[in-house]
Amino acid sequence: MIIDTHAHIGKMIGFNMPGECLLKSMDKYGIDFSLFSDIEAAEYAHNGMKIPRFLQKKQNKVLKNDLEFVRQHSDRLGLLVWLKTAGELPDCEMLSLIEQNRDVIYGVKLHPFHSRTSPDDPKLEPVYDMCRRFSLPVVSHTGGCAEAMSDRLYNAAKAHPDISFVMVHMDLGTDNSRALDLLGELPNLYGDTTWVPVSTTLEAVRRYGSKKMLFGTDNTIDGIDTLLHNKTGDRSLYQEYFNELKHKLSREEYDDLMYKNAVRLFGVDLPAL
Repeated sequence: MIIDTHAHIGKMIGFNMPGECLLKSMDKYGIDFSLFSDIEAAEYAHNGMKIPRFLQKKQNKVLKNDLEFVRQHSDRLGLLVWLKTAGELPDCEMLSLIEQNRDVIYGVKLHPFHSRTSPDDPKLEPVYDMCRRFSLPVVSHTGGCAEAMSDRLYNAAKAHPDISFVMVHMDLGTDNSRALDLLGELPNLYGDTTWVPVSTTLEAVRRYGSKKMLFGTDNTIDGIDTLLHNKTGDRSLYQEYFNELKHKLSREEYDDLMYKNAVRLFGVDLPAL
């Protein structure tokens, strides 16, 4: 059993990830269930420049489109609601949409790199009120700019102990050491494996046990074969998670990482489980 807690759909400058591509990739590489967020709610491009307003979509419009898609595949997919924290906050319409569709919504997605708004910014209190109301975990990108570093997510998690927070990437582009240290500081703070070396995950398990890390991938950011190879054709690190890692962890530890922690944290309930 494999649950991918960090997948994507949508089109953005430089990216095109149709929902059907994600489903085909899941079939091809044995992913039983994926939690996805939609990059069409991004507010800033990779170069740090704000995406022109006429190229952006309102977050409720993105949410409605995602709900229509996930409803067609709710046995295989769950939604993480990407919030546009730079320019929008949850409104009454969003609260109503989440309340009506809570069965297919598993959490909210913050992307401080693509919103240039840190998770510990006081303006996000309405977001955390919403998460508390609907018992939604917060999944957040970490790494790449000051607003997105793991310390900022740690601050938010410490200030909201009744909400679970996931450090996606464990500070992308670093040696993960700071995120690893923070992982053990709070019971409501978790890490994920998206572009994280197996050595970091093994160290997290060694230090804190097998309940603190979740399997995530960014599928299908490099296309349908993201889980096999990168854009240059080199073997994907996820192949090491699928193959070598199972021989370096106990069966219980490996199952915790690959699906059981997702079941516990997000409440994924599959018939096969």
